[in-house]
Amino acid sequence: MSGADPAAPRPPLALRLGDVLDLRRDHPCGSRRWTVVRLGADIGLVCAGCGHRVLLERRVLERRLAAIVERGPEG
Repeated sequence: MSGADPAAPRPPLALRLGDVLDLRRDHPCGSRRWTVVRLGADIGLVCAGCGHRVLLERRVLERRLAAIVERGPEG
């Protein structure tokens, strides 16, 4: 046995308002960098390149996330 059950639920990604994220694919404006502006089942993001706002399901964001570049304020 390999140990971890692939069907077991994973804990949700610990995001904060103001986090700066890099996603795996470029936005059409050429930027990969996004800022978290809304938390919940859907995550609100603003593109750092052009200011475009999107809502992504948490599961979709977890798959597309490349790195958390900068953490927002705690609280």
